[in-house]
Amino acid sequence: MLSHRLRSFGFVLVLMPSGLAAQFSSDSSLFADVAGGGGVVRGGPVVQSSEGSGRPFSRFAIGGTISPMGPGGQLTAYVNDHFNVRATGSVFNHATSFTTNGFPATATLNMATAQIAGDIYPFHRGFRISPGLMMYNGNQLAASSALPGGTSFTLNGNTYYSAIANPFTGATPLSASALLGLHSTKPALTLTAGWGNTIPRNGHWSFPFEAGAAFIGSPSLTANLSGWACYDQAQTQCTNVASITNPIAAQIQNDLNAQIATWKSDLDSMKTFPLVSFGVAYSFGRSATVR
Repeated sequence: MLSHRLRSFGFVLVLMPSGLAAQFSSDSSLFADVAGGGGVVRGGPVVQSSEGSGRPFSRFAIGGTISPMGPGGQLTAYVNDHFNVRATGSVFNHATSFTTNGFPATATLNMATAQIAGDIYPFHRGFRISPGLMMYNGNQLAASSALPGGTSFTLNGNTYYSAIANPFTGATPLSASALLGLHSTKPALTLTAGWGNTIPRNGHWSFPFEAGAAFIGSPSLTANLSGWACYDQAQTQCTNVASITNPIAAQIQNDLNAQIATWKSDLDSMKTFPLVSFGVAYSFGRSATVR
């Protein structure tokens, strides 16, 4: 009797592999009838898992950000569990006023950028490092100033006076304009580190944070004067600052160039622009399937 049962059990073991293969190909669930046990063992169905790996570009996320460059938007594409590709853009305009060297200026700050970065997750989730490129940078400050006649101003440590309008000499009060550009390096390298995956492994919403810098190069600065200026407050030595023959005009232009060089030196630290961003994003698409 024992030998008969052993032969039967061995026969079942021989038949099981071929039966399993045939059944696996005809149905997504796995089962086997265990001889002598009277029971059926079934495997679980195919399930969706946010923990598995998905195909490249099978998931995306859209979101908004706020940073020193203004409010913006971002689009992220999933590549694998350790890497995403992210594009961001921002636009911001702000009017302001200030006084420098005696010039009362009105200015407009225009910020516009477009960036692309790779989000690297060395620990699979959470912390990330994001090298990238600022493909477009339109960040600049445009300023203008009109000095009433008799108003004093300084250039390169020397004091001058805006001319009082005089129809007989053609004198007009001095005016000035300047343009500060924050985009001398194009495209500019960016490097940030942060926390939070815009395509989370569980759920759809995320609230990423990052901080770093954009290496935009030394700021550019141009400034121009127009109108008349005087050596003395009594307005006895005045000239059109655009004159190429008057020594007063030549001195003013030389002092203006020296002053621009000083301003550029003071602004040189801005060649590395800080990047700090807070955001919110919503992801969509199909995650991986596992059996």
